[in-house]
Amino acid sequence: MTRLAAGTAICTVLPLLSNSMENSAVNTDSASLETGEIQHMVIFDLSHEKGSAMAEKFLKDGRQILSKIPGVQYFQVFDQVSLKNDYTYGFSMVFAGQAAYTTYNEHPDHVAFVENRWKKEVTRFLEIDFKSH
Repeated sequence: MTRLAAGTAICTVLPLLSNSMENSAVNTDSASLETGEIQHMVIFDLSHEKGSAMAEKFLKDGRQILSKIPGVQYFQVFDQVSLKNDYTYGFSMVFAGQAAYTTYNEHPDHVAFVENRWKKEVTRFLEIDFKSH
């Protein structure tokens, strides 16, 4: 950046990558599902007010309990921001395949979380499971 009189600045914008071949070869591996992997997502609303201590506790407990179940990869908690969708929160995770997903669904910690927390605190939800196409 070059400074001019009276605090005016001229900024030089440089391309992020120096040649067009590099620009066309953007690495998306970390965001891609491998063959056979399943991305499990659930979007939901809570009976608690958004941002309340009880809502934050539910999200924190969900992350802490569910992310430790064997087979769970890339667990994330989300706040909804789309104007096209009126759900409030989301959980997302990836499984290596159907066997890992089944193990998760049947795991005692998952079953207990659903019975003791989910069914009592979640007012509505939409579950989505994707495999790479």
